[in-house]
Amino acid sequence: MTTTATLEGRDVAARGDGRGGDHHGDRARRRARAREKAAQWLFLAPAIVYVLVFFGYPVVKNLTMGFQEYTTRTFYTGEAPWVGFANYAEVFRSSIFGTTVVNTVLFTVGSIVGQFVLGLLLALYFKRRFPLSNMMRSLLLLPWLLPVIAGTSVWKWMLDQDSGVLNQVLRGLHLVSDPVPWLTSPDVALLGVVIVNVWLGIPFNSALLYSGLQDIPDELYEAGALDGATGWKAFWHITWPNLRGVVNVVLVLGVIYTLKVLDIILGLTGGGPANATQTLATDSYRRSFTEFSFGTGAAVSNVLIVVSLVFAVVYLRVNRRAVDE
Repeated sequence: MTTTATLEGRDVAARGDGRGGDHHGDRARRRARAREKAAQWLFLAPAIVYVLVFFGYPVVKNLTMGFQEYTTRTFYTGEAPWVGFANYAEVFRSSIFGTTVVNTVLFTVGSIVGQFVLGLLLALYFKRRFPLSNMMRSLLLLPWLLPVIAGTSVWKWMLDQDSGVLNQVLRGLHLVSDPVPWLTSPDVALLGVVIVNVWLGIPFNSALLYSGLQDIPDELYEAGALDGATGWKAFWHITWPNLRGVVNVVLVLGVIYTLKVLDIILGLTGGGPANATQTLATDSYRRSFTEFSFGTGAAVSNVLIVVSLVFAVVYLRVNRRAVDE
């Protein structure tokens, strides 16, 4: 009897020790998970601080300045009276606002179409294997390696009406009889700026599209060839559907970047002649750093931010819906 009671007591004690061990094990696992999560946040902390300081604060400050009378006097007095939507009303009523909007649309559409089409053609060309293809593809990235102001200066010389290389070549080929005023005529200046921006954006488009083409399995083309899908049919039914994700990224980033292009236009034309190349980005710069009306300049840049966000959201939703269908 005593022996039986002793054994039962030992079983109860053993079960109690097991529950205690499980409890301690759960607490150890929770502590390990907490330490792991803390380590993850510690690794993310520098990036979060960087984004908040160098991106978050400027955006919030710019939004605030759009509703203030922020001028050079503010730097001395520290006073920036709140004016509400007066800055936006002044911008929308200005005589060149319509011109800047139209120029921005034309500049963006022309640049994106030229960059994407030429970039895609070059990506398809370099996908084929031929001697020196790697070296030629590396040389294609040269516009990225050059400082923008240096490339712009070279293009300004090339597009010069009297001594520019482009006009000399066109006249030598008898394509034009008179020199084309690429940067001095209100009718042609925007086209000249678009040409330079297309040249600068081709490496970005071709590099991303080429990487997307490399991810398409060759087996798909082999299977398609058995069904007669070669040439244009192979591109339309195999290449394009598998490249759509990369295309979306290229177009969205390209539009957002092109909307805020400033240095190229300032280096080539400064927004002229007669505001023919004035865009929302250059107008914001002119108001802020030429007229020192930082409030209205911030208002124009806020409009540009909203346009970029709206385009990105709408474009991504439309393409997501198309993929789902």
